[in-house]
Amino acid sequence: MRLGKTNLEVNKNGFGALPIQRRNEKDSIEILKTAYENGIDFYDTARFYTDSEEKLGKAFKNVREDIYLASKTGTETPEEFWKDLETSLKELKTDYLDLYQFHNISFCPKKEDDIYQAMLDAKNQGLVNHIGITTHKITHAHEALESGLYETLQYPFSYLSGETEIELVEKCAKLDVGFIAMKAMGGGLIKNSKASFAYINQFDNVLPIWGIQKLEELNEFLSYDESTTLTDELKADIEDDKKELGENFCRGCGYCMPCPEGINISLCARMSLWIRRFPTEPNMDERTQKIMEQTKDCTRCYSCVDKCPYELDIPELLKENYEDYINVLKGRTII
Repeated sequence: MRLGKTNLEVNKNGFGALPIQRRNEKDSIEILKTAYENGIDFYDTARFYTDSEEKLGKAFKNVREDIYLASKTGTETPEEFWKDLETSLKELKTDYLDLYQFHNISFCPKKEDDIYQAMLDAKNQGLVNHIGITTHKITHAHEALESGLYETLQYPFSYLSGETEIELVEKCAKLDVGFIAMKAMGGGLIKNSKASFAYINQFDNVLPIWGIQKLEELNEFLSYDESTTLTDELKADIEDDKKELGENFCRGCGYCMPCPEGINISLCARMSLWIRRFPTEPNMDERTQKIMEQTKDCTRCYSCVDKCPYELDIPELLKENYEDYINVLKGRTII
């Protein structure tokens, strides 16, 4: 597929390299090389993803010209921007990035902003080929598109998305801005990878970046191609998922963190879904019980709500999930 006005021709399967920071170096490099050997050529990482860039650099140091490397910076000052870019280039073992993106920062950089001028200078120096932005906030997404300054937009998109997100995809198509779909598996809550791929495959301008940390996951996506379309069975699975998840669920983006009381919001606010959609037993161990117990420390300060891009009532979600968890733990609720 063509990634908008970047004119990059990429495999419809993009590789989201956030999860490989959780794997050791040997396993990560094996996964990355397997992806490359099977035609995946777009790899998305970020300075924020601990050693992800380093692993990509080691895996692809001899095939740099055969792939596209995209990274991100979450800094908001020119000084920190240059530090991040220098580190990313060093870790990735490359002289340039095919795509460099502003990473969920607190505003949408415009031409008059020093941080955007730094990005433009990097492009003029040949350190960055294309400029993009990632965000979880719909207002920032529209600002970016209307500014005309960005060649790609990275935004959450999956079969759980609604009309608002579909309109954003269509707007990107109209403006020839490449749309990169993050959280294409619903932040880990979607189980049906084939349905996910088939759904996104309907949109010619959308590049999903699958967050992969296991060879089995990679092989699932490698088994799909442009002929993978939505069947009646897959459509039914999608509708079942939408009914079960609804709209008021935590996507696990983590932008509400850190909690002043140390609550693991990303886990605790969606525990009810985890124990129903995946094996229940691992989430009932002593360690997880202690993590869930911390939700009782919530003071309803609402700092998490202020930071949540989906405007969820997180304190209420924490309360509901804890009560449900205890009922399941004590056998009062049968799953």
